[in-house]
Amino acid sequence: MSIAPARAAFFDVDETLITCKSMACVLARYWGRGEVAARRLAAARASLQRQIREGVPREQVNRSFFRFLAGSHLDDLETSGREWYEKARAGGLLHTPVHEALRRHRDAGDLVVLVSGAFSACLDPLAREVGADLVVCTVPEVTSQGVLTGELSGPPMIGEAKAEAAGRIMQAFGVAAEECYAYADDESDLPLLRSVGHPVLVGDGPISAPLSETASWSWLPGPAPVAPPVAPAGPPASARPAPAPAPRAA
Repeated sequence: MSIAPARAAFFDVDETLITCKSMACVLARYWGRGEVAARRLAAARASLQRQIREGVPREQVNRSFFRFLAGSHLDDLETSGREWYEKARAGGLLHTPVHEALRRHRDAGDLVVLVSGAFSACLDPLAREVGADLVVCTVPEVTSQGVLTGELSGPPMIGEAKAEAAGRIMQAFGVAAEECYAYADDESDLPLLRSVGHPVLVGDGPISAPLSETASWSWLPGPAPVAPPVAPAGPPASARPAPAPAPRAA
């Protein structure tokens, strides 16, 4: 961006800018087809859903997801991400009301930032297509051989971490928080929404903020519910087989 922006617009990704959970979709693509892949995916989904039902903090749930990827090669995950995105983009992946808002911000010269608990393999193809200026996401720990350890390099980009990242970006670019926008759908996104002057709530998710606060917020409809991903019919993208380690206790 050659001209300093006057505003920034921060976009949550999963079920806000896109209609699904990107990490589950990439994982389904990465593990490939067949009964073993289906069992792996079902076990991962059941574990994460159980944690959510039990009220485990979203930051911890996010860490648990990456533990399912321990031993995976980053380049294989990135290949799976590109392949998933190319297929999904033709089937209504982008959530139209939020994508249109993003395009208006981009055309106005605003700084467009994707802020997500997902990681680069899920987000880079999307960022290129929508013309995002920055991507702020969860960063998995990777060995010198390009293998994920199952741990993270830094905090998950969830909850307060999103608001803190937005604050650093606004300060770095010299934009006033009261002039900036944030688009998000989840309870865990409240810190991000509260960090800007123009919060936009997407959908009707469980938001605990009082009506006296949210009554002044803008609103956009959320995406229609989509079926959870299944392993693809074709062969897996990875040349190397993906291990299925049990997640370590948090």
